[in-house]
Amino acid sequence: MAEEVATLGGGCFWCLEAVYDQLKGVTDVVSGYTGGHVPNPTYEQVCNKTTGHAEVVQVTFDPDVVSFRDLLDVFFTIHDPTTLNRQGADVGPQYRSAIFYHSEEQKRVAEETIKEYDEKGLWSNPIVTEVTPIETFYQAEDYHQEYFARNPFAGYCQVVIAPKVAKFRKKYMERLKA
Repeated sequence: MAEEVATLGGGCFWCLEAVYDQLKGVTDVVSGYTGGHVPNPTYEQVCNKTTGHAEVVQVTFDPDVVSFRDLLDVFFTIHDPTTLNRQGADVGPQYRSAIFYHSEEQKRVAEETIKEYDEKGLWSNPIVTEVTPIETFYQAEDYHQEYFARNPFAGYCQVVIAPKVAKFRKKYMERLKA
């Protein structure tokens, strides 16, 4: 089967990229921006909160190895989908929880997954993750790509990203790349 693409926003794209890079069946993860109205935005523009874009990762995966639903299960493990426009200390619309679907099937799976997680009551507040069709994806600047892998001892990486990666690795040990 051909590879598929998923585009997910769950706060800082460095965090999501660091996790999905380690998931078996994922062949590529690119940090970028989508969901806004400014063409070819820069990181600085997105951080100014006026572009409408979210920080996202575009995940290329082999659906014979890892399903879109599997990607969403990881997604809902590594961020708080109940906080509007924020993840921890990162605040602003660029940090919103969002699934930008590439097909009607991805939309269906995303909506079913959100409904299922809400019904389970895993969080004390309802999920606010937006489910929106993907329009244009803009790749982030080169220095954002593989950020955690290249800067594992940077403060933000140690305090914010490393605990998310550890949580993911513990929960999904059998799904890690060799």
